Amino acid sequence: MYTVLVLAWLLLPIAVMILFGFNDTGSKVNFTWQGFTVNWYRHLFAIPNLTSALVNSLTIALVVAVVATLLGTPIGLALGRHRFRGRGSVDLLMFAAIAAPEIALGAALLSLFIVMGVPRGYWTIVIAHVAFCIPYVAITVRARMAGHDPTLEEAARDLGAGPWAAFRLVTLPLLLPGVASGALLCFALSVDDYVITSFNAGRTVTFPLWVYSASRTGVPPQVNVMGTLIFTGGLIIAGANVLFSRRRVA
Repeated sequence: MYTVLVLAWLLLPIAVMILFGFNDTGSKVNFTWQGFTVNWYRHLFAIPNLTSALVNSLTIALVVAVVATLLGTPIGLALGRHRFRGRGSVDLLMFAAIAAPEIALGAALLSLFIVMGVPRGYWTIVIAHVAFCIPYVAITVRARMAGHDPTLEEAARDLGAGPWAAFRLVTLPLLLPGVASGALLCFALSVDDYVITSFNAGRTVTFPLWVYSASRTGVPPQVNVMGTLIFTGGLIIAGANVLFSRRRVA
């Protein structure tokens, strides 16, 4: 019963978001149920500023996921399979970056950009998001490496495979689910981030910034529809990742 209540508590906001994407409201205030309609799906891109903000968020999240995965995977790989001086310090740094309050990290990055004379905008958001996403990839890959049997790669080497071939044919396929999970986590964190983005966005408007600004006067139903589509897309990708992982194990 406790588990059911916890799941209901977690899923209730999502259910409300999906439901009110079908609300037949005649105003910007989408807080009371007026009736069922699919009109907002037909007019999903009727608000140009909202559409632009969504595109900004999705493209930023995609770039961040790729860059953070490319930078974080070698760190996680090194932490998971090698013993070296300073390993504990790197571990501590990764966890400290995750534990640090977002408002402190956002303010610190803002100060850095100001000192360096970097104008705030699209690319400062990307840099800021990559900075806080790398530890998530590193820790995810490190956890995946913890369950990896090193004798598999050693067996490949004994059979004549070179270091790169053994890694590419044995280790990398086993590592891919962890890498994919880290990339998906980065995408989700980036597309949803408000605090760090608000410090470093300049004139660039992302989806969370637009929604927060609109909440003062009324959030249009298109926001619920876009949130529903993002959530559905995430479910599909996560499900595909799980199926892919199970097939690799089988």
